[in-house]
Amino acid sequence: MRLTILGGGGFRVPLVHRALLDDARRDAPGRCTELVLYDTDPIRLKVIESVLSAQAGDVPGAPVVRVARDLDEALRGADFVFSAIRVGGTAGRVRDERIPLGERVLGQETVGAGGVLYGLRTIPVAMDIAERVAAVAPDAWVINFTNPAGMVTEAMETVLGERVIGICDSPVGLVRRAARAVEADPDEVRFDYVGLNHLGWLRSLTLDGRELLPGLLANEKALLSFEEGKLFGPEWLQALGALPNEYLHYYYFRRETLRSVLESVETRGEFLDQQQGAFFTSAAAALDKAYELWERTRRRREETYMAESRAASGGWQRDSCDLDGGGYERVALALMRAIAGDERTRLVLNVRNGTTVPALDSRAIIETVCEVSAKGARPLPCAPLREDQLGLMLQLKAVERAAIEAALRGDRGAALRALALHPLVDSPAVAARILARSEMYSVPAA
Repeated sequence: MRLTILGGGGFRVPLVHRALLDDARRDAPGRCTELVLYDTDPIRLKVIESVLSAQAGDVPGAPVVRVARDLDEALRGADFVFSAIRVGGTAGRVRDERIPLGERVLGQETVGAGGVLYGLRTIPVAMDIAERVAAVAPDAWVINFTNPAGMVTEAMETVLGERVIGICDSPVGLVRRAARAVEADPDEVRFDYVGLNHLGWLRSLTLDGRELLPGLLANEKALLSFEEGKLFGPEWLQALGALPNEYLHYYYFRRETLRSVLESVETRGEFLDQQQGAFFTSAAAALDKAYELWERTRRRREETYMAESRAASGGWQRDSCDLDGGGYERVALALMRAIAGDERTRLVLNVRNGTTVPALDSRAIIETVCEVSAKGARPLPCAPLREDQLGLMLQLKAVERAAIEAALRGDRGAALRALALHPLVDSPAVAARILARSEMYSVPAA
């Protein structure tokens, strides 16, 4: 099986490779035998090649790693394509986050104004990729890692249909932490999770048909034993009657999070820009030490994940079990194995809505529990959403679709609408100033 990673010089690529090595050690059926990397930055690509080489060591059956010279070469013959690009690099993220903060608006790269700016810049490139996949690798499955994942997946779906699936590690991390809090095996529980990317809720958690979530919500000590419980607090979780995705902290505790970000010395984007820049510079100068440098940098990256939200909720350190890696690579490989080997499994994915949420049209991309087989991912029926949940979903879907329209049609009015309608942006005047200041991302009039 051939896997291609677009954005192959990305910092998190070794996590995917590590998961592939685990498959090789188990001699897993249908495992990846060839890994093709493509990236527009040759220096980063060389560094990541060195990290993968050291990580593979002498693992028998490790996938052969090959670097493609151009996009079409990378795509031809691929069974699966992981799209993990970052248009504009980490410097682009810095601007996405800093410009809104200048208007005292949250600018996190996937939620708020920052997410809209990132989407406007990224969607045209993602669409070019989708067109090339359709032309030279029409049988390939595209697994989209690129943020904002829901928005980008919905744009690519217009070209690739159901053969593009978006993934995120936040839902699976939430499920695993909640299961551990009730002393259940995370691999044995069933669950109901629904929403949009970075905007969803875990509303049921069962084991052998027994509902566990009400008991967890009633147990303050258990709630405070894992990240989401500490982040949102037992009182609010009990009032919600559900466990929200960690990114909903930006919505539910907007004032506290904004204050924390404004008081921080640097934004998350600035931290990553400096950290990754230093890593790639050091590793490029000492390729024999690239893996050691990468592992040290990765650990620090995980320790500081969502630091501003943790500071806003009292300040606490992440648990050691949450520092092993993003987790998105495990979701991606489980998805890949299920499709390639027709091994039926259930995963939380970004897919076409179908009839899952009746208030949305059938082709809207939602994030929900899916059954995966050789035919792809099919969303499972779920319980009706509460008004507050559905209201947020509908508003954010309007934002996503306005951003897609702006990016594809060069419609500045749609770009303004995407920013102004976002619940974390409090006025059209603020939205207009943000758009005006983001010159390299603003969309010219059609």
